[in-house]
Amino acid sequence: MNKQTIMIAVLMLGIGVGAGVMFAPSQQAMDGSAAQGKAEKEVLFYRNPMNPAITSPVPAQDEMGMDYIPVYADGRNDGAPAGTVSIDGVVVQNMGVRTTTAKKQNLSRDIRTIGRITYDEERVALLHPKYEGWVEAMFVDETGEHVKKDTMLLSIYSPQLVATQEEYLLALKNADMLKDSPFKDVRDGAASLVASSLERLKLLDVPEHQIKKLNKTRKVMKGLHIHSPFDGTVMSIGARDGQRITPNTELYKIADLSRIWVIVDLYEDDMPWVSVGDEANMQVAGIPGRMFKGKVSFIYPYLEAKTRTLKVRLEFDNPKQELKPEMFANVSIKASKQFNAVVVPSEAIVRTGEQDQVFIQRDAGKFEPRQVVLGVEADGLVQVLSGIEVGEEVVTSGQFLIDSESKLKEATAKMVEANNAAASGQDNPDMSDMDMSGDMQMDDMQGMDMGGDAMQTNHDMDDMQGMDMQHQHGAQ
Repeated sequence: MNKQTIMIAVLMLGIGVGAGVMFAPSQQAMDGSAAQGKAEKEVLFYRNPMNPAITSPVPAQDEMGMDYIPVYADGRNDGAPAGTVSIDGVVVQNMGVRTTTAKKQNLSRDIRTIGRITYDEERVALLHPKYEGWVEAMFVDETGEHVKKDTMLLSIYSPQLVATQEEYLLALKNADMLKDSPFKDVRDGAASLVASSLERLKLLDVPEHQIKKLNKTRKVMKGLHIHSPFDGTVMSIGARDGQRITPNTELYKIADLSRIWVIVDLYEDDMPWVSVGDEANMQVAGIPGRMFKGKVSFIYPYLEAKTRTLKVRLEFDNPKQELKPEMFANVSIKASKQFNAVVVPSEAIVRTGEQDQVFIQRDAGKFEPRQVVLGVEADGLVQVLSGIEVGEEVVTSGQFLIDSESKLKEATAKMVEANNAAASGQDNPDMSDMDMSGDMQMDDMQGMDMGGDAMQTNHDMDDMQGMDMQHQHGAQ
């Protein structure tokens, strides 16, 4: 039984040794082929597998005993810009990389905001007297009352107006007396006095119908009238019956509400879109179901310091005066279009804070970073002012993974350029010596390991053969 066991062990050992001898040349050939393949590529440096920012010029291991990954110089001299990366097609598919074509199209945008209705400042009148006096009678004494043009508002008694009327009547009487004078200078002087007195009455806003009455009756009128300058609504009244008035007294505030202004606030990113003449739609809660149409009439040349917004003025017709001042409204501005703009999806933009960039697919699996200058945005699209051309393929998904690899590749290229510049100038010969010695040490260590392993294996084989021989001799 023992003899059979020994014979089986010896037979298995022989088979193993024969297989090792048979396959050893094949394995060496494979190792040599792999080594030759790697030798064809220049190793730039070795990087930490857990932290790519940590590199080493020679082979090394991290704290966990993991070997540094070699970075080769393949693909650096193909004329591609720095940061261009090449990724295997299977990896591209696993990353979920998607692309789209940059194209030209018109961009438009609807800007929605809140507005406040107010008066048209060009259609508001503040009535002040040009003399002192007292209110003798009021014909319009209710705020909110609608008045027509030349409607009589109130009557004022003023000693100044009475004296001016008397001067005018004396000038008329004197002109009548001297109209037949043989002296032309006398006739012209009398006519000039009438004209100057009449001009004073007009400058004091004496209405035309009262001047005609004065010419007809030749009697001084106690009360002179104030009339409305246009059709409008009485917004405020500043005097009442019997009240003493001065030029500082605001008698009436009248506003024409047939056209109104709407003041809206826009944020800074909406500023490039809006221009004078753009159409605007407005709705108010007080008039449900109605859509009012207007336009942008003025853009204020400053921003509000507290809100950091820009005020824009809109104009709307209000013939039925349904829109009231101080109403709030929902406003939609049909902003000016950007025609024939080069656009890409907004998700294609990689925003770094200092610059904006996109990734262009040059070939299958090859991506180039490209800095771009952006314009306006609308409906998920971004206008590109410079950096890409129409028809180029832009990455829209997975570009952040590509960006990290691109940054690493660009840093690698800069490091290689710096090393090449230093080597050509022989600024740091010690470093190259150290690298060469390091490579030699690694080769020596590998040779020592292989020799030690071979010696140990042969010694073990001799011992096992000697032991088998002894067992066979004892059995005999």
